[in-house]
Parts: sequence; C-alpha cells; structure tokens
Amino acid sequence: MKEHIKKEYKAVRGHRYFWFIFISFLIICFVLFVAPVTVGNVSYQKGEHLEKIQDKIGEILGDEVPELLVLDKEDYDKRMVLLANNPPQPKDIIKKTTNADGTITEQITKATPRIDKWPVKTVYPNTGAILPFNRIIAYYGNLYSKKMGALGEYPEDVMLAKLQAEVSKWTAADPGTPAIPALHYIAVVAQGSAGSDGKYRFRMPDKEIDKVLKMAEKINAIVFLDIQVALSNIQTELPKFEKYFKLPNVHLGIDPEFSMKTGAKPGTVVGTMDGETDVNYTINYLSKIVQENNLPPKVLVIHRYTKKMLTNALKIKPTPQVQVVIHMDGWGGKAKKFGTYNITTVPEPVQFTGFKIFYKHDVKEPNTVNLTPTELLKLRPIPSYIQYQ
Repeated sequence: MKEHIKKEYKAVRGHRYFWFIFISFLIICFVLFVAPVTVGNVSYQKGEHLEKIQDKIGEILGDEVPELLVLDKEDYDKRMVLLANNPPQPKDIIKKTTNADGTITEQITKATPRIDKWPVKTVYPNTGAILPFNRIIAYYGNLYSKKMGALGEYPEDVMLAKLQAEVSKWTAADPGTPAIPALHYIAVVAQGSAGSDGKYRFRMPDKEIDKVLKMAEKINAIVFLDIQVALSNIQTELPKFEKYFKLPNVHLGIDPEFSMKTGAKPGTVVGTMDGETDVNYTINYLSKIVQENNLPPKVLVIHRYTKKMLTNALKIKPTPQVQVVIHMDGWGGKAKKFGTYNITTVPEPVQFTGFKIFYKHDVKEPNTVNLTPTELLKLRPIPSYIQYQ
C-alpha cells in the first residue's frame, strides 16, 4: 500500500492504540479549556494547539507516537474537481465595434454559467480515507471458479504479478493519484441451485476468505468482499461477515444484478436493489463498525449497468465512515461501455465512480481491444475504482 496510506493507518494499529486515544482525549479536553480549538464534524483543524497536543502526548507515551491525523479538505476538494473533469465554464462574448470617430464600443453578452453535477457535494470522509487520494485497481473473482474473473482464473503468483502490472500502468498514467491494488472476492455467490434454504446463494467458508487475505498481504492490497444476495437480502447476508469488516483493509461490494426481489432464479432476469433502503442500510451498518472499532473509512462498491438495477440512487447518503462508488459493470466494445457509463452512472451522482474491464468479453467483437488507462482518464467523471475481470 502506498506510503501515505500506511502513514494514516498508524493511528489504528498496534497495541498502544487504546492508550493513545484515551490519553489524547484527556489532553484535547484540557487544551480545549485553555485555548479552544475549532473542531469540525469531519476533522481537526491544523494549528499551533494541535502541535501542543502532539508534544504533550509525546512526553507521556515516548517514542513511536502516531501523528494526529488531519483531513486536508483543500486537497480533497481539488482532487474531487479534477475527478469531475468538467470542461471550462462558458466565457462572456465581447464584440468590439469601431465607431466613425475612431472610438471603440464594446458589447458584452454574458455567458450563462453551466451547472455541473460533479463533483458531488456530500460529507467529507474521516481521516484515513482512500479516495480520492488514491485509485483502486482490483482483480475480481472467486477461488472456486476460473470463469468468474482474474482472481480465480490464474495461479496466485501469476495473478498477483498481473495485478501489480495493471497498478503500475495506472500510476504511470496518473502519477498524481497513486494506484493501490485490491482483491475483490465474491464471498456470497448467486447460483442456479436453490440450496437447503431455497435462497439460491452459496456463502464462501472462512478458509477461502482467509486465503484471499493472505494473498493480499503479499502485495499490500486491500480486500473487497462481494455479496450476491440472490433470494436472500443484504440485511441477512452482511452480518455474516462482520468479523472481516472489523479489519481495516477489508471493504465491501454489493451486486444488485443478483438481488432477486421478485423471486426469480438468479441469472434469468437482472435483479435490483434500492438506494434508500438496501444501500443506506449497508452504509449505516458499515459506519457503525468503523465507529465502534476506530477504523479508517470503508469503501462500498455498488455494481450497476442498467438504470433499474439501482432505484432511488439519489437518496444514497455517504457518511464520513463510508465512501460510495457506483461501478459501471457492463461489457462490450468501447462505444457501448462508454454509453452505459454515461446512461447509468453519470446522471445520478452519488460520490465516486468505478469502471469494469472484462479481459475477454470486451474484445469479443472483431478489431476491439481493452480500454487503456489513458482512455478512461478522459471520462467525465474520471473513475476512482477500476475492476478487471
């Protein structure tokens, strides 16, 4: 994981963390009475009083004291504007006329400012947030199948090397947004057989998830657990993996395609989830875990390639604890993929966007090739999460 992310994780690791937080709280209370510090609902502001707090903690705890973490809102805002990738605002039209006496008259037609949907005005994340400071490059799949994605298709060493190569390409294409690797593992798989409870889904055993976590450690990757609820629901499936979400490097993906609210068998029709109920439940559930376990913000990836897959998208509410990515999950040639992105993802801004590359399905048509980082960096908005399957 990149250096500044490692730095921000220091405050949530180690045996000294509890005492650091406890003593920090007492000292901050003291400083607030002596010389008030502005405390926002997102982050502490930089200033001389924070330096005094840090010095006092150092006197008590000695060496290896984690730095107080501060979200740089100015940097965050600039990065969000860059991700929006909006064209310049229209300019006033100035028409100059030379009069008979040699004087010049100017006629100014005021331009109508364009109202941009991106960047989205929503909450700032807590410190330790991955986005927009990094771009996530993920390999997707399941260890039981070679047909579900790169994560299960290749031997471990080959897969990790290929993923790192993609990460390097993205960092080279956009050095200002360092790319970090991720393993996006399907932890609940929708299936054709009903199973003992008739829910048409199969939960992966812990031993398989643990394998993925160990793989991720080898390249400092983060991990996503992806849930395909089938005839179950997110309220039932999500708590089954709570122990994993208590880890700072484990995040979540949910797939409305396989949420079969009508009772149809997975794969026969495209499923759906609701932003106001299903997604906001998920966000609030993760937010509570982050708060109770003093974790950096989680990233929630929501797959989407049709409008109906995600209803009430504009009612989705990110929190300081959970960053939301609407991920364009469709396959096909360049024009089709860009069209899907512009129809399903761009018009309903939530927070961040993602884009999937299918190594095989995207190049089925003659004379087609996989999209490159340079091409995807021209999108408006620019995706922050890239998934390879």
